[in-house]
Amino acid sequence: MGYLNNWQGAVVAVPMFFSASPTLAHHSEAGFDTDRVVAFVGTVVEYSWRNPHVYIDVEDPSSLNRQIIWEIETGATPIMRRSGWGPNSLMAGDVVSIRAHPERNTDRNYALLISLEKENGDILSQSSGDPKVIAAATTLEGTWKGFGPSLEPFRRAFNQIPLTEMGLEAKEAYNFYEDAPAAMCIAPSSPHIISTGLYVTEIELMEDRVVFHNEFFDAMRIVYMDGRGHSAEQERSTQGHSIGWWEDGVLVVDTTHFSDHRIGNGTGVPSGSQKHLIERYQLSEDKTRLMIRVTLTDPEYLSEPFTGTLEWRYTPEFELFRYDCDFEVSRRFRLD
Repeated sequence: MGYLNNWQGAVVAVPMFFSASPTLAHHSEAGFDTDRVVAFVGTVVEYSWRNPHVYIDVEDPSSLNRQIIWEIETGATPIMRRSGWGPNSLMAGDVVSIRAHPERNTDRNYALLISLEKENGDILSQSSGDPKVIAAATTLEGTWKGFGPSLEPFRRAFNQIPLTEMGLEAKEAYNFYEDAPAAMCIAPSSPHIISTGLYVTEIELMEDRVVFHNEFFDAMRIVYMDGRGHSAEQERSTQGHSIGWWEDGVLVVDTTHFSDHRIGNGTGVPSGSQKHLIERYQLSEDKTRLMIRVTLTDPEYLSEPFTGTLEWRYTPEFELFRYDCDFEVSRRFRLD
């Protein structure tokens, strides 16, 4: 227990000379200073195993005249399960050593967990939960998970799409604490939701449709394969209205009728009524990955079309967990 003894009663902020956890919580690192770390030993006051974040409230005993409670944010329960956590990993009264990224530009004692060490020496952190065994698929059906090396370039390019004047104004006005749809348990739309490496998607192939079950906010997309088109009377929704067809073994998905979404086209950039998405899903040559080519247009907010490619890895050993977003928990990161 040398680590706990060394840090007993200390709260420090130090420069980061190493990479942070490979995956951050779904509110993203936008609200946190990832160049700084707070480190202290404290006592668990509450351990909340709910979504969209597992929270750990920790009392810092080093304060002399007042009680200081640090609110430590971690990932959602599916991410934490694949990182070795469970609902009984912590209990009130446990003494733990915390390392976390503090929140930016606020006076709250609120931070994003890097790692936690228990008194018995166990160290818990959040990981990407990538599969340990490489398996091959026979079709697109089954469970898949975003493949890290392809995701970051895709997301970086996606967040650098040239914007229209409306897009620039919306991005400039975006407030992480007030506008994030996640605070209202609203799932991301595509292509955001398919470019996360944290959550599992299950694809179900049926005669007249393909169904995508994503454990992120329990999002579901139905791709109609019965030859229908997009109807002008179709109701708009977060995931839009999708039709599809096969082209030489490639699943082509055409989606329109997206509802307005505050970050539907990247950080701070909304989805518009004319948003149109084409996705092409194709097995890799060794059938261990699903190659996804994306073409996105949204003339209200994007000044030119976006095209990018990302990959999912076949993960038949992974379970698709329920998300069951808790509205009150989702609002905890807001500044009210």
